[in-house]
Amino acid sequence: MYKHILVPVAFDHAYDGYNPLDVARRLSGPDTRISLLHVMEEIPAYAISYLPIDYRNESREAIRTELSARLEGVPNADAWVVDGHAGRTILDWAEEHGADLIVMASHHPGLGDYLLGSTAARVVRHAQCAVHVMR
Repeated sequence: MYKHILVPVAFDHAYDGYNPLDVARRLSGPDTRISLLHVMEEIPAYAISYLPIDYRNESREAIRTELSARLEGVPNADAWVVDGHAGRTILDWAEEHGADLIVMASHHPGLGDYLLGSTAARVVRHAQCAVHVMR
């Protein structure tokens, strides 16, 4: 069994009826820690002026609330919302926090990233731990 499972969560696209958190729970033991992680990427400068001043703080709190709701009833679980570039930040976070498995979903790709989504592909190529990708 794994000791610490990281489940990156993106809210920008839908997945076809599967839930990475369910997979993480199936792969966990009684002492396994499960961490849900959402990476908030930078908003381009040209777009920031069109958003309310407190948009980032309100978004962060809404995301934290949603992640916490998903963890309801999951023992040894926590939610994290961090800033950064998704692929690099997931890798850095996993290494810094001792994750030994990353369970993540990959969107249905277009021609630019035919086999995996670009974030999932980056994590698979560069992770220092096991990665379980769901498609």
